[in-house]
Amino acid sequence: MSTTTAAEHTTRNTTLARTVTDVLQPRNALLAGMPGIGLAAAGDWTGLLWGFLGALCAGLIPAGYIEWERGRGTWGDRHVVDRTKRAPIFFVILGSLGAGSVVMVLGNAPGGILVAMLALWVMTIGLLAVNTVWKISVDSAVASAVVALLAVVHSPWWLAAYALTAAVCWSRVALGHHTVAQTVAGAALGAATTVAYAFGG
Repeated sequence: MSTTTAAEHTTRNTTLARTVTDVLQPRNALLAGMPGIGLAAAGDWTGLLWGFLGALCAGLIPAGYIEWERGRGTWGDRHVVDRTKRAPIFFVILGSLGAGSVVMVLGNAPGGILVAMLALWVMTIGLLAVNTVWKISVDSAVASAVVALLAVVHSPWWLAAYALTAAVCWSRVALGHHTVAQTVAGAALGAATTVAYAFGG
């Protein structure tokens, strides 16, 4: 009976972890957070449009690339758990962020959203560099970066949303895709985007 109960508990934990990791995956975190950053940068509704452009370049285009590669059989999971296969994704993200930044410069986007793009670009360079030797958690990094940037541009009260970042870290460990150290390192790198943001500002 106790064995069955333990097995059921493990199954429930795995199901919950899978739900958390899918709902709070980088694409969704950026889609939710970047418009808020854009709104704060512009001070009016036009910032939402710039924020959506940021979300498109930072999250949706890379996610679309991953799904395309999955369709070709290159990867079996949208989170690309095999560290050795991640490099192309990072280059797509860097190119997409770069292209989006050019559009923002040409369109006279608010400085704040452009600097946020720069911060994410710097973070991606860091992820790429670390990923060559160690499987740092990208999901944790993005979740942390979104919260940290919202806290900087809006209010420190956004730091309470780090509970969601903690949930992402837990889910990645619970699913066996990362160690605690790898998720903490990812979250720390994501938080460091605020340094790049402050430097860029």
